[in-house]
Amino acid sequence: MKLGIVILNWNGLELLQRFVPSVVENSTGHSVYLADNASTDDSIAWITENHPEVQVLSIPENLGYAGGYNYVIPRIAEEVLCLLNSDVEVSPGWCDPIVQAFQKDPNLGAAQPKILDFNNKDRFEYAGAAGGFLDQLGYPYCRGRVFDYLEMDHGQYDYRIETDWASGAAFFVRKEVFEECGGFDTDYFAHQEEIDLCWRMRQLDYSVQVIPESQVYHVGGGTLSNLNPKKTFLNFRNSLFTVVKNDRRSYWWLIIILRLLLDGVAALQFLVVLKPKHSLAIFKAHMDFYRQLSVFLKKRREINQKTFKSAVNQGVKSAVISYYLLGRRRLNRE
Repeated sequence: MKLGIVILNWNGLELLQRFVPSVVENSTGHSVYLADNASTDDSIAWITENHPEVQVLSIPENLGYAGGYNYVIPRIAEEVLCLLNSDVEVSPGWCDPIVQAFQKDPNLGAAQPKILDFNNKDRFEYAGAAGGFLDQLGYPYCRGRVFDYLEMDHGQYDYRIETDWASGAAFFVRKEVFEECGGFDTDYFAHQEEIDLCWRMRQLDYSVQVIPESQVYHVGGGTLSNLNPKKTFLNFRNSLFTVVKNDRRSYWWLIIILRLLLDGVAALQFLVVLKPKHSLAIFKAHMDFYRQLSVFLKKRREINQKTFKSAVNQGVKSAVISYYLLGRRRLNRE
């Protein structure tokens, strides 16, 4: 089984120069693509000159993470794809365990490797760590990362496990399943669209796993830093979208009300630590959520008509209570 490795890029020349060589060197026998989101720097020229083995797929305008991948994936022939961030260093043999997992399990829809911090390779990285989960309110967290707390990697999570979502930093997906689910939701633009997609996959009874025999090293914030209020806006808004679309419990609307209240607490916390732009970003996220709510209620109805399984999140009851009130830094499933 051949793998198609697809690196989405937007004006990321420095990142490509730094990380594409490791991808090419350690992915022998697999195809590598550059999906370029209408960059205005010399990204395409550099790839063409220095790595002619990398196939360039040009996107006519910047469609973001979701739209960019939706645009190029139908143009790629491989059965299994790895959607790889441009700020990821891969290790020797990183492809093999995950490709083998897809070969052995036809029900495997998506998977991720273990993701470590490029700048501290003994520590888990924020975007995925050792597998992603959702608590009962729809808050995402990972084995090895809860909110902003990152564990050191001592091998404590070196076993395969079913997860709620796989990280978009190194997102392995069966192309047929991606297309069956309708791909990423382009209304997200960027952030948490992989969580939404994995939830939809699980409602079609496909599995999502972490394969820790494979590991990669992620810089994080290569395109949009955690310090950027735009990222705060997208994360808060898109997380609400995901619950509306996918939570099939009869009281899902109560979950949304509680989430909105907790978001308000988060906005106050940003004010206390003198980050008013992030508080404003949460307010804007809520305003945009209300503006598009009817659209996402329609998507919810469409999903309910197509799926036959209520995919219950596997995480703890409340990551917020466990982390902030009980002081737990490692959240095992309850």
